[in-house]
Amino acid sequence: MTDRHDSRSPSAASTVQTPEQRRASDALRAVQALEADEALRKRYRAYADRLGSSILMNGLGQALATERAAAGSKPKKTDERAHDRLYQNLKAWLCRAGGVYEPTTGPDGDLLKSIVEHDEADYLRAQAEALAWLVWHKKFCRAYLPPADDGEA
Repeated sequence: MTDRHDSRSPSAASTVQTPEQRRASDALRAVQALEADEALRKRYRAYADRLGSSILMNGLGQALATERAAAGSKPKKTDERAHDRLYQNLKAWLCRAGGVYEPTTGPDGDLLKSIVEHDEADYLRAQAEALAWLVWHKKFCRAYLPPADDGEA
């Protein structure tokens, strides 16, 4: 039995995560949840690497609209599925309990709809949160996913 004053003993305080830990945990979960399809994993990694730059150059709304458009309405091809998974993973982070936007469900539950219906302060907060999440997500993609072959993606 550990001494209750021992700094190594488990306590309620040790289960509280910082925002960075929550981002890292979710970003890792998203990478680990990808199916074993190696072609999808390669493309996903390439798209995740580029999304942060796209957000900085074009803004969150345009960058996510581009991801959504690249996925198409019914993603079947590997590249469409990779774009869709990236969009869905970022949506899951931004639209969750305690996230920037309310959790989205059903056919009308769309991150892009949330972005255009909320104010500028929410948009800027969502953009900053997306970029902070992507820092972790890109690191985990590089650690766990294979790089795209030259000329791919």
